[in-house]
Amino acid sequence: MVLFCVLAVVSVILSTQVKVNYNIVDYLPEQAPSTIAMDKMNEVYEQAIPNIRVMIRDVTIPEALEYKEEIAKVAGVDDIAWLDDQVNIKQPLETLDKDTIKDWYVDQNALYQVTIDEEKQKEVLEEIKDIIGEDGAVSGNPVDTVNAQVTSDAEVSKMVGIIIPLIFLILFLTTSSWLEPFLFMTVIGVAIALNLGTNLVLGEISFITKTTGMILQLACSMDYAIFLLDSFQEERKRYQNPQKAMSVALKKSLKSILSSGLTTVVGFAALCAMQLRIGPDMGIVLAKGIILSLLTTLIFMPCLTLMSYKWIDKTRHRSIMPSFQKFGKRASKVKGLVAAVVLLIIVPCFLGQGKISFNYGVSGMVSPDSKVAEDKNAINDIFGESTIFAIMVPNEKVAVQQEFNDELKELKEVSQVLSYVETVGKTIPDHFLPKSDVSLLTTADYTRFVVTARLPSESEKTFDFAQKLRDVSESYFEEDYYLAGESANVYDMKLTITEDSVKVNMIAIGAIAVILLVMLKSFSLPIFLLLTIESSVYINIAVPYFTGQTLNYIGYLIITSIQLGATVDYAILFTNRYLENRKLFDKRTAIPRTISETAGSIFTSGAILTTAGLVLGIVSSNVVISQLGVLIARGAILSVILVLIFLPALLSIFDKFIGKTTKNSHFSTSILLDDKERK
Repeated sequence: MVLFCVLAVVSVILSTQVKVNYNIVDYLPEQAPSTIAMDKMNEVYEQAIPNIRVMIRDVTIPEALEYKEEIAKVAGVDDIAWLDDQVNIKQPLETLDKDTIKDWYVDQNALYQVTIDEEKQKEVLEEIKDIIGEDGAVSGNPVDTVNAQVTSDAEVSKMVGIIIPLIFLILFLTTSSWLEPFLFMTVIGVAIALNLGTNLVLGEISFITKTTGMILQLACSMDYAIFLLDSFQEERKRYQNPQKAMSVALKKSLKSILSSGLTTVVGFAALCAMQLRIGPDMGIVLAKGIILSLLTTLIFMPCLTLMSYKWIDKTRHRSIMPSFQKFGKRASKVKGLVAAVVLLIIVPCFLGQGKISFNYGVSGMVSPDSKVAEDKNAINDIFGESTIFAIMVPNEKVAVQQEFNDELKELKEVSQVLSYVETVGKTIPDHFLPKSDVSLLTTADYTRFVVTARLPSESEKTFDFAQKLRDVSESYFEEDYYLAGESANVYDMKLTITEDSVKVNMIAIGAIAVILLVMLKSFSLPIFLLLTIESSVYINIAVPYFTGQTLNYIGYLIITSIQLGATVDYAILFTNRYLENRKLFDKRTAIPRTISETAGSIFTSGAILTTAGLVLGIVSSNVVISQLGVLIARGAILSVILVLIFLPALLSIFDKFIGKTTKNSHFSTSILLDDKERK
């Protein structure tokens, strides 16, 4: 008790030192082309490419120039470009190129391309917003990243403040002592504290992991504590000595707790196979959390229970949970119909989940009704959508660079190209320019082309254009070129995580199948358990397709492992109880009996996971976390339904096959109607 309490306190203190990364781009694989390109450009150039757009409404040309100078003075603003960098604004605007003007100045609205230091982006953006006022607008990857930081920090405490009372309410309704819910929450609270503190070993975690990790650990590991306490209460009826009762309870419940815990650990650990490093980030933290929950349940909880069992007895109350006998009989009657319906819809659901429209980047994480989205839409409405790419090539053969530059300008999506050969090399020798100006575009070894395209930061057209830039660059410089930019990052993210999908799912299914094979000692049961949970996963994921919803791919990829790992516990609990009952009863009696005996525990666990998902879905303004929450909640409900109705149908239909392929099954052939006859 002392050891765990001390470790929990120390862990809470250590958790404050864990860094949180809010930039999803940082989790691209190190071997991704855009990651290599960005690292190389950072080595060669001191200054990055423009990363935000700033719009100021209702200004004259002189006023726009004054705003430009004021923004340029902000510490952390590396560069700012406007119309005066493209044309001679001392001439009447009517005499200048209209296409060039409309990229920078429309109806007295000025648009600037600004490069800010991403290490100081929060402070820089605050100063820029103070300068441009409420009527101004700012958009870009740093804006999305800072928004994720501000909102997630505020929302985590809000979510915890909502979910803990709701889980207490569920536990009060489903337990028979007023003290038991506090016991469960204390045990899981210690495990969560240990997990948060040990995250320091990782150095930093992503904001998605920070926001979801604690809540998912709470929702997924409550079962273990419930299993152990239920077993302890049963054994106390047989043994007067509480320590003896706990010892026997630990032995009897160890198999169920370990099998449930290990399948959840494996489901989460499968995320580590993702190339996109957000997967390993979440996988390690969640798997570590479940392992710590198991250790806390098996070591800390027995001590805490033995110290408080007298108070548990004194605070007993009449259970509010129904017996579920009628539910068991009714569910047993409709199991065949449900099985037919599930098998009928699983094929279109499987096909539908493969045709969902996805978002991949940070821009797709912003809530549509947020200020960030409003600013972005305001800029796009006036100036159109825009995204910037940077292409770095060897500084050789100026003639080839000129041809390359001209071909880039001919691409229909391109609004402008900023390069040394375009703006300087044609007319002014570089020795007439300050070194600081020349170094922005060219160095002794490399030269850079900054391409602005009239495209959104993320779309199929943008991805096609990114590939087109790579093809054009390769035709001139073979593989000796580097393409970087927000859209290039998102394109690589799409290519990377699309490859991850099948791999992660297969690893999770394969590893869980092995655990079930060992735990259940059966060749057939792992197939039926996984078929049940995977069916609920496919139905869950297919809903966005049939409702026309665009889904963030990160959430889609993560939910397959989370739902599989978290809800296969229900199927394990049901199957273990069914095997016990099947030794005493024939299948017609064992099925409804098993449903009624396990429904309470499964409903309790499912309600906790559903509640956690709904809180994430409703409270979070980050689209990835919100969508993930909805998927978790819907997945938990579907898993509960299928485990209590579809799985019994499978067990009943394949009863003889299961008996032959399960070690020591000893299935009964007689009907025992009640406990007296069984005795």
